[in-house]
This record gives sequence, C-alpha cells and structure tokens, in this order.
Amino acid sequence: MEKAQFGVIGLGVMGRNLALNIERNGFPVAVYNRTESTTEDFVKGPAKDTRISAAYSYDAFVNMLEKPRRIMVMVKAGPAVDAVIEQLRPHLDPGDILIDGGNSFFEDTERREKALAEAGIHFIGAGVSGGEEGALWGPSIMPGGPQAAWQFIAAIFEAASAKAEDGDPCVAYLGPGGAGHYVKMVHNGIEYGDMQLIAEVYDLLHRGLGLSHAELADLFTDWNNGPLSSYLIEITADILEKKDEDTGKPILDVILDEAQQKGTGKWTSQNALDLGAPVHTINAAVSSRIISSMKDERVVASDLITGPVPEYKGDPNQLIAAAKEALYASKIISYAQGFRLLQLASEEYGYGLDLKTVARIWRAGCIIRAALLDDIMRAYERDPELNNLLLDDHFRSLVVKRQGAMRYLIGEAMRMGLPIYAMSAALGYFDAFRTRRLPANLTQAQRDYFGAHTYRRLDKEGSFHTEWGE
Repeated sequence: MEKAQFGVIGLGVMGRNLALNIERNGFPVAVYNRTESTTEDFVKGPAKDTRISAAYSYDAFVNMLEKPRRIMVMVKAGPAVDAVIEQLRPHLDPGDILIDGGNSFFEDTERREKALAEAGIHFIGAGVSGGEEGALWGPSIMPGGPQAAWQFIAAIFEAASAKAEDGDPCVAYLGPGGAGHYVKMVHNGIEYGDMQLIAEVYDLLHRGLGLSHAELADLFTDWNNGPLSSYLIEITADILEKKDEDTGKPILDVILDEAQQKGTGKWTSQNALDLGAPVHTINAAVSSRIISSMKDERVVASDLITGPVPEYKGDPNQLIAAAKEALYASKIISYAQGFRLLQLASEEYGYGLDLKTVARIWRAGCIIRAALLDDIMRAYERDPELNNLLLDDHFRSLVVKRQGAMRYLIGEAMRMGLPIYAMSAALGYFDAFRTRRLPANLTQAQRDYFGAHTYRRLDKEGSFHTEWGE
C-alpha cells in the first residue's frame, strides 16, 4: 500500500480543505479526526476518488505515513492542541515533524517545541491565512521552528500555498521557535486595523453622507482598481451589494453590530505593550470590537446621551475623495506599525525575521493581501534595516501628501459625532512620530514630583530629581 506523504489531524473546514489542496498538488494524504463520522463523511464526500486515506486511530494514522512523518494539526488553538500532542506523541519517532497550523499563541508554540525536542521530534508552528477558500486553493503559510525540519516540508507547502502574480509561492521559512505564529499574530493585528478603518469609512459615507449600500458598492469596486486594491476592499464591495434572502434588505441592515474576535488582535496589542511598540491603529481596532460587544449599554446610552446629528453639509465629492485618500494613508500607517512590531520582536526573541520575505508571502492567499505589499517589499529591498515604513521616501511622500485628507475626514466625522477611532489613532501615531519634542517632559516632571522617579535632562548626562515643594 502506498504510504501517505502528509498527514492532517482535524477535519474542520480548514483541515479538510488543506488536505484536499495538498492531495491535489501531488502528495498522498492521511487524515484523522476525533469524531469518526466526520472522517467518514469527508472520505465518502469531498475526498472520494482522491489519494486521501482515512484512519480511525492514532496508531493506524501514523502507520499510513512515510518517514519522517509530516503531520499537520488543524484543531482549535489552546488546550486542544496540547491534547492532540499528548495522545499522538507515544506513536511518533525521533525525526518526525509535527506542525500546528492553527492560530496558536507564539509562546505556546515555543513551549511545545522545547518539550517535543527532548524526544527528538520537530515541532513547526505554521500560521495559515486565507480562510476556507485559501486553504483549498492556496493560503499564505507562515512556518517557524527548527530549520532542519523545513527541508522535509518545503516542497509540500510551496506547492499548496498561494502564488503571487510573479509566481512566487506565498510561504517561506521565517525563523526559529514561535516565529511563524508570531508573524501570523501580527498579520491578524494588521487585519483588525484594516477592517476597522474600512468600517469607519463605510459608516461615515453611509450615515454621514447618506450614500446607499449600492452606491457604496460601486465606490469600493472603483477603489479596488487603484492603490487601495486589496482582498478586504474587494469583499467589502461584494458585501455591500448583497441582499438578505428573507427580507430583501441589504444584508448589512440585518446583521447585528457586534464584532466578535478570536484573540489574535488582542494578543498583538498585549505583546506590543510588552515590547514597547506603539501600535495605535491595532489597539483602536481591538477596542472598537470590544465596545461593539456592549450592545445593550450602547442602546441605553443612545437614548440618554445627545450629540451632533450625523449629517454632512459640504460637497459630497470632496468627502468621498478625502475618504479614499485618508483610507490609503491610514492603511500605510497601520502597516508601518505592524512591521515595526515585527522588527522589534525579531530582535527581542532572536527570530531573525526578513521583513521583505514577510511582505512577499503576504501578497496572495492571506486576508491582508494588497497591492501595497509589493511597495513594502521594495522598501525593504532599498533598506533591509529600515526602522519604519514612514521613513522610506516612497511611503513618506504618500502619507505626507494625504495627511490633509485624513485631517479633513476626521474633522468632519467628529463634527458629525461619528466614531472614527482607528483613523484618529493612525493620525495620532503619525503626528507623534514626526514630532521632535513631545510633552513627555511634563509627564516626567509629574512622575518625579509625586514619586521621585527622576528625569533626564537635555543639557546634562545622568538622572536628576527636583525638590518640588521648595
């Protein structure tokens, strides 16, 4: 019997689609799922007449695989991953490769890799982005872990991954330990920011300017043909066009305004605080999701707290043009924050991340794929040590040119009482970053006044304290 070259544990949407993808690209696959009926449905349905073999025990599963065994775990992040590892570990041999393809926290990946390395088992943390369609037809894959294991999975991942317009596979070995899952975490943080920026522009043009969903769909379709071209802009246009089958209303009119989250955006914010990395836009997006979940409180507040009427009085074309330019500038600023965080994390954790490579593998397959990423690649080609995208001549000029649009749009949103938190945060980051002297001198004086925390001076070296009461 032909041995499978790859194994998948967990046949949820992502797991089964990845199995189909890998088999379609020439690699026989063995699959296992804790619920046997799920396995049966898969092999008799989508996997029928393919080189996908089903196992109903871990012992049978590992015996279906050629050595070194290459096994991808596609179960919910957290305790479920540890449970699979614990049950599977006795059946593995030194040199086997276990891959976690879920949205695991990078510190969990570090822990698991160290524990499995003691038994000679390689553990790869691989972020996978692209949703169910990406998993089936080509996701962006972000693997990290022992480099010695990469050679055994590279051909499979390269075949199954998305391909950019130039044909490059959207996968690359990123670094040791939890590097892959760290990059995926930041990818998701940037995704949070992108989604919130788009939502704010939608809200401003819909409630403030009164554009219909159909008009907005045409607008986003047009924007997707220019610098804003991206997956999220594309699907926003599709969403705006969609009608609810039951009521005939635009689908957005019947969807509850409570944004859910799985935690990766929050992890990005929390880790950025640990590293001292300012990620204003991502933080604002996380907070915006949190306040959206306070639906009952917001309903009460809406009846008790008054504010401006959201009605724009100016030239509609001016607001639409400003929205387009402001959204693009905000998007650049958000990416700048995310890539700077990756750089700082790479230094802190010893990942050795190549930021050009990160941009390259995000160009197709993943949720934040965008035309902008080609420009980001070129920025890191020009200067691999670039500290911030806003210091690159190309990106600096793009944002400086559009800062007026950001200021105008944010000002109009505030006059209308429309929340525009993420874009305001992006502009706040931009203004703080370009400021030679911030009011932190006062903050330091306050800290020294009430806590004798000392401060540094502009004209002398060392730490100083003032006796403020004298």
